[in-house]
Amino acid sequence: MQVSRRIQSGLIEPMNAPPLILASASPRRSQLLHDITPRFEVIPSKVEEIHNEQFTAAELSQMNAYRKARSVSKRFPDAVILGVDTLVTMGGRIFGKPLTHGEAASFLMQLQGNTHEVVSGVCLIFLRGHKQLIFAERTFVTFKKLSEREIKNYLSLINPLDKAGGYAIQEHGHQIVAQTRGSYSNVVGLPLEKLKTALEGFLLPQTS
Repeated sequence: MQVSRRIQSGLIEPMNAPPLILASASPRRSQLLHDITPRFEVIPSKVEEIHNEQFTAAELSQMNAYRKARSVSKRFPDAVILGVDTLVTMGGRIFGKPLTHGEAASFLMQLQGNTHEVVSGVCLIFLRGHKQLIFAERTFVTFKKLSEREIKNYLSLINPLDKAGGYAIQEHGHQIVAQTRGSYSNVVGLPLEKLKTALEGFLLPQTS
């Protein structure tokens, strides 16, 4: 079996591997996944995300990632399914996707001048191969001190309603973010470094 791997560019291109399905409608995740593998389909999961602050952000994101991947894997057992859920947390509070621009502004006002965590839960399921992997990745993000006007100006440049915490680091993020510690792609929505290693275990043939 031939396997082509463009290591220098970071791409996984296995031959005769099971198909890969991204169980997410997020265009950001799709773009990021293309950075490590060019062959996958997008079939969004229709399950509702759980919102329960009795769980930590890591626990909650992993549960949601599993639920998303599991729902799609039942329909496509011969494919490797990738489910992902990203949350923002600070001081024990979880900041999900804001329902309104006003709530997004409130989120950013609380996050400004502070350091928060961006946590992504990732789940890979291959039912036919009896394989499953779940993990969480954390990145620390420090916001600049922001005035109400600066927050309003930033929110006028993006759509915050589909983004955990109400912001997108890849969209004018320099206006609000002072520094990050950890995986940058994780803040965008997909921790590529850990995911690449995990996908190799699912998509590449194992040598004895």
